[in-house]
Amino acid sequence: MENGAQGGANAPELTGQVLFYRRPEPLSLEKHRNLGVKQIPAPFSFLKTAHAVPITVSEFGVVATCYPIIFVGPEKTPVAVMGIRQNENEYVDAEGQPDPDSYIPAFVRRYPFVFAADPQSDRLLLCVDVEGAMVSDQPDVRLFDGDQPSQFTQDAIEFCKEFERQRRATVEFIEMIDKAGLFEQKTVSFTPRDANGAAGPAQKIADYFAISEDKLNALSDAAFQDIRNTGALAAVYAHMVSLLNWQRVIQRTMRRLAVEAG
Repeated sequence: MENGAQGGANAPELTGQVLFYRRPEPLSLEKHRNLGVKQIPAPFSFLKTAHAVPITVSEFGVVATCYPIIFVGPEKTPVAVMGIRQNENEYVDAEGQPDPDSYIPAFVRRYPFVFAADPQSDRLLLCVDVEGAMVSDQPDVRLFDGDQPSQFTQDAIEFCKEFERQRRATVEFIEMIDKAGLFEQKTVSFTPRDANGAAGPAQKIADYFAISEDKLNALSDAAFQDIRNTGALAAVYAHMVSLLNWQRVIQRTMRRLAVEAG
């Protein structure tokens, strides 16, 4: 598997979509020689409309200090929950600034770069979202120094390489937990209250997968040791503890709605 920037003119077409990216293009000297990134006031403003962000298993410990970690979809992708309603992130303010005391996942921090698979070969190509707000032809930092990727771009490649390693480790973690039969389906709801404190009907926030503590405790000693020996137990327990953060996200939403209602 090779990683890096494209040097030639015949860069492959990209297929599929990635959250946050509007027009990612395989990085090439010919197309992007004059591009770079510039300082902007709110580089993560795009996060404001994301109520859940994918995370890797290596992030579970720090994510659990801020957000619920749940598993979603047929692939049971782990995500950090940042809001209880679609397109509303309770950890990003009206100016697009993330809460300075809350963790920003690597999935977000790698922007505007991302790896994409080249369908023509067994390679990953570094891509840049050319419509990213910080991407400019009048940059503070260039993508290329002469004919070579700049140090900034080389650092981005290394960051994306590490993210890809952690993404694969996450897939292996999920497969292990699934094989052990530890996932269970759960639902989370909240009860809205009016200005007088009267409770309204309960509203469902989400259906999701979680790792069952009961199923974990019911494992045979050998099966439990198999999971323990992989080093995965810390992530398992971080996920379980993180679910206590549902109330934190709900309270943030209620406070914001109360302010908006005047």
